[in-house]
Amino acid sequence: MTEAAVGAGDERLRRWRLVLGGDEADGTGCVLSGQDAAMDGALSALYGKGGNGSKGQSGRDRSAGLGASAPSVARWLGDIRTYFPSSVVQVMQRDAIDRFGLSALLLEPEMLEAVEADVHLVGTLLSLNKAMPETTKETARAVVRKVVEDLEKRLATRTRATLTGALDRSARISRPRHHDIDWNRTIAANLKHYLPEYRTIVPERLIGYGRASQSVKKEVILCIDQSGSMAASVVYASVFGAVLASMRSIATRLVVFDTAVVDLTDQLDDPVDVLFGTQLGGGTDINRALAYCQSQITRPADTVVVLISDLYEGGIRNEMLKRVAAMKASGVQFVTLLALSDEGAPAYDREHAAALAALDAPAFACTPDLFPEVMAAAIEKRPLPIPDTR
Repeated sequence: MTEAAVGAGDERLRRWRLVLGGDEADGTGCVLSGQDAAMDGALSALYGKGGNGSKGQSGRDRSAGLGASAPSVARWLGDIRTYFPSSVVQVMQRDAIDRFGLSALLLEPEMLEAVEADVHLVGTLLSLNKAMPETTKETARAVVRKVVEDLEKRLATRTRATLTGALDRSARISRPRHHDIDWNRTIAANLKHYLPEYRTIVPERLIGYGRASQSVKKEVILCIDQSGSMAASVVYASVFGAVLASMRSIATRLVVFDTAVVDLTDQLDDPVDVLFGTQLGGGTDINRALAYCQSQITRPADTVVVLISDLYEGGIRNEMLKRVAAMKASGVQFVTLLALSDEGAPAYDREHAAALAALDAPAFACTPDLFPEVMAAAIEKRPLPIPDTR
């Protein structure tokens, strides 16, 4: 066996040893030292047999436990940030919060300074907002702001470019310049003027793309379910709401709801304020939220309503469906998103989803990267780019 093959075999044993945890049954015979031993200790504290996270881990006998004190958890958070990449750290943090019930420790400023900030952490902080002491709130806002600013940098430019193009294309004009002619619509509108002997169409009426001016062309209402399962969607929707509000051609309204309805439109210049204006958890009354949104519509043909909800309705189901049907009949473009996140569709009410699909308002999960395309399609009144989930 070559030296390279021996080295590759040792590396495989080392990786299996880290995965299996080092009890007598792991069969690797590999002894860890140095940084590998420290990494194993960090993994053991979270996934070993001695803690709440050990249920169902047959055969493993790692010593474990983060303890219930902030200092021990803070040290552990520092360790995992040293030994693992950011994406892995975020997963381990979420597991620690779920397995050991560490949410309360996030109310301490020194803990917040030690964590790796991501969308899921923001959702946890928002759920703790009402219990958060004043000494922690500024630190929490700083953590949330960092995540929001990172999301804006990633999403804003493409969103504005995509929607600006959609607004231009949606504004038809009857005397376009040559380079502004919409040839597909022009040909469709002039088919009756086809001359078979010349095998051509005489375009008596030209249809062109308009150029979006500074005036309001479209109105968008984001209606967001703030029940606990929608935390990541609330974060992304707040960021997108702020981006849309920054576009002069779109009048944006942001509404959050549980059993009550709160209009946060006047805070859209700062999505951090929007997020701290939400209150994750509680019941759900979609009908009541849609009733409010419906009352705010002044130009139905130029309005897009985006309902972001898992569709578990605590209000009046039939009234909810009637409102959706009425809005669509008036010319409103109605979009139903089961989630706006990278996690796919959560558990949702399939009966309500099917009822909305029957109204030509199909419900689907949408990633942040797909959202600009969904909004562009709604603005242009063309079929939505619904992802294939088969």
